[in-house]
Amino acid sequence: MLDILAGDIPATFLQLVTPDGVRQPDDRLDPWVEDVTGAHLVALYQDMVVVRRIDAEATALQRQGELGLWPPLLGQEAAQVGSARALRPDDFVFPSYRENAVAYCRGVAPADIVRVWRGNAQSGWDPYAFGMATPNIIIGAQTLHATGWAMGALADGVDSVAVTYFGDGATSQGDVNEALVFAASFQAPVVFFCQNNQWAISEPVGVQARVSIADRAPGFGIPSLRVDGNDVLAVMAATRIALDRARTGGGPTFIEAVTYRMGPHTTADDPTRYRPAGQLEEWAAKDPILRLRLLLDGLGLLTPEVEEQTRARADATAAVLRAGCIDMPDPEPLSVLAHVYTTPHAALDGQRANYAAYLAGFEQTSSDSTGGKA
Repeated sequence: MLDILAGDIPATFLQLVTPDGVRQPDDRLDPWVEDVTGAHLVALYQDMVVVRRIDAEATALQRQGELGLWPPLLGQEAAQVGSARALRPDDFVFPSYRENAVAYCRGVAPADIVRVWRGNAQSGWDPYAFGMATPNIIIGAQTLHATGWAMGALADGVDSVAVTYFGDGATSQGDVNEALVFAASFQAPVVFFCQNNQWAISEPVGVQARVSIADRAPGFGIPSLRVDGNDVLAVMAATRIALDRARTGGGPTFIEAVTYRMGPHTTADDPTRYRPAGQLEEWAAKDPILRLRLLLDGLGLLTPEVEEQTRARADATAAVLRAGCIDMPDPEPLSVLAHVYTTPHAALDGQRANYAAYLAGFEQTSSDSTGGKA
């Protein structure tokens, strides 16, 4: 572990499974995944297939007018599943807005993943129930939350770790840099997990940094790892290394998972307007699900029974997501003012009373127009 973190950052990245599904040995990473059996590999494969299906179903729901917006994760399944499956229940995740696969791995119900995107809630789930904060739209702000939580864990004397996810573009934000300063200064047990998906909306990563994103962290005194983000096994190994370092008093670690956003930034985006011709095809050949499928096939583990079980699980999850989304009740109007403060607040009480009177005015108008019959 220490040799990797103390050495030069690789110009390419750490990798255990090649794009054509070949398992290659790596003395640095192998010890961290030696417990991963064939059954574990099948489970990781099924996770990625299911979350890709969730992504496709949510995209379809948005196109059909059932969701206001959706941030696809197509192509980033290995980065999210590999890291999420390395966590303990008492670790805490601080995501951006694209970590839908992480939410699935943490046990969040499919309908709750889309609740906020349907506009039915200010957040989709109870963060404490799943050890995961709800989506953060403000770019990079969640890194500060993670660092603060990690400093609290340090003060409490527990070995739980905060993990925060963000994109390559977020590393240019002041919040991320401030979080890195605090994490390094206080040796906070936090893992900064950057999914370098090559595009910050329409800006290529070359505009964000002239060197690899992983090169930035050592300047703050934080060791970093650069890993093939489409290799679920290598991602798991790198995350375990970082988690172990945090748990044993080594402080923060920065992981750059090199991956690719194969779809739009959100469903409001058209990537064909800025993505160079041929780039999608180049990265499609490195598809994270395809490479694990090839590995499993080579190991004789991708049996017809496994394939059928995987399809059935994906179909069932998509059906639950669709039904949960469409049948989701509309929120009560006054609920927009709930859970704003933890204690009673006079100004908020006044707003609630004014809003209630405003809503009551519509009821009176309706009653008047029908001669007293609503």
